[in-house]
Amino acid sequence: MDYIVVQAGGKGTRLKYLTENKPKALVPVDNLPMLFHLFRKYPDKRFVIIADYKKEVMRNYLEAFATVKYQIVEAAGTGTCAGVKQAVDLIPENQSFMLVWSDLILPDKFELPKEYKDNTKQPVNDYVGISQTFPCRWSFQDGKFEEERSEEHGVAGFFLFTDKAKLDQIPESGELVRWMQQKQMCYKEIGLAGTREFGLIEEYEKLEQSKCRPFNKITVTGNCLTKEPVDQQGEKLAVRESAWYEKARKLNIEILPEIYSTQPLKMEYIKGKNIYEDSEISTSLKINILEKLVNSLKKFHQAESMPADTFSLKEAYFNKTFDRLSQIQDVVPFARDREISVNGKICKNVYFYKRELEKALEKLNLTCEEFHFIHGDCTFSNMMLRENGDPVLIDPRGYFGYCELFGDVRYDWAKMYYSIVGNYDRFNLKDFRLHIGNDAAEGIKLEIASNHWEDMEDKFFELTGADKMEIKLLHAVIWLSLTTYAWQDYDSICGAFYNGIYYLEEVL
Repeated sequence: MDYIVVQAGGKGTRLKYLTENKPKALVPVDNLPMLFHLFRKYPDKRFVIIADYKKEVMRNYLEAFATVKYQIVEAAGTGTCAGVKQAVDLIPENQSFMLVWSDLILPDKFELPKEYKDNTKQPVNDYVGISQTFPCRWSFQDGKFEEERSEEHGVAGFFLFTDKAKLDQIPESGELVRWMQQKQMCYKEIGLAGTREFGLIEEYEKLEQSKCRPFNKITVTGNCLTKEPVDQQGEKLAVRESAWYEKARKLNIEILPEIYSTQPLKMEYIKGKNIYEDSEISTSLKINILEKLVNSLKKFHQAESMPADTFSLKEAYFNKTFDRLSQIQDVVPFARDREISVNGKICKNVYFYKRELEKALEKLNLTCEEFHFIHGDCTFSNMMLRENGDPVLIDPRGYFGYCELFGDVRYDWAKMYYSIVGNYDRFNLKDFRLHIGNDAAEGIKLEIASNHWEDMEDKFFELTGADKMEIKLLHAVIWLSLTTYAWQDYDSICGAFYNGIYYLEEVL
């Protein structure tokens, strides 16, 4: 079997706000769009994707981020039959294929029937996937479809066909399973135990938002946390993170977890909360925590230094930002308009003011004479509070531009500001709402839940001694750089871009 047809049409209204700006197939689950779970499971297959609602969003997003072979067909009709005929027309004669709903996530252990794995022989049986663990509106028992709700025998939206001739007479509109019932088509059953289905907002909201990036895997055993990479990106970052912890140990840096080994990375499991997780924290305690963090970071910075590398400054602040922005210009609505309204403020579109930003960053870079040992990603998401209230820094970045371990100290301060004022951590957990208007003038409404640290802005600048306008400029740049880094969620890409130009408007 070399072909997979994905029914990704429909408005996904049962997912409510999650599909306001994007089709349901792009709703992220476990840090990956639902559709991309199929791509990851079957990277060598050819996909035909049926789209209608927000089809241009789908098209632009896949052009930017999909790495599999795919084609998109636009559904002309309505219902689960819509687009299927156009999709199977793209499959060669006598080729077996899968037809699957986009809101199904198959488990890692799921395997195709043997006859569909052997490409040297033509399969002889068609299959219907049976839910076994989640409710479906239709059931399949004793070779018959019944419009009867069932968990054990539910029709999950997964089918295997020996060839496209089986669907020659499928209508343009209507309910696929009902049509199959009327045609009295014959199927063998294949169990889908462990498969997850996310057609309802209630099921989605049961998910715990992952604090782990998709390129990492975290395992906790007792008091030991093991962090391992799962792909090439993760492996590259793991090398840098391990090198950073080794350097920090040599410098006797405090405020870190105990490191048991660096290959693989094993460390003390901190029993406590991320800093942003306590909304009731008192002002005096916030000041105490902030003082400890700032003083600890200053000790980092004073431990060792080297001459500043102008190439790394240019790479970290300007080149990287526009490399990422260039990838998403066709993904983000209104990115080709000169001005965009964001939360009622008319903001200059950074794509049209590239040279102005470059000059502002060049001026900033001229004031950096030395690089220091830095954390590189000291957001609140990378800071834990022990049960006794002491802060702990985790997840260092390990590089800055082309430099390993050393960089511009203002980058550390800007990342902290990113959490204090920008509420990045809530944004990272998808705790925000994004409304995209009909045009750039109507614009964007972006509401990010609060970390409840905004009242510490003045104290932050008092303690760090950092230049306000420099940090605010870098803060805007960090949001713009987040766009492609947050590629797994369409709303996050767009929200990061709009927030970036919003904050840039204040300083550029």
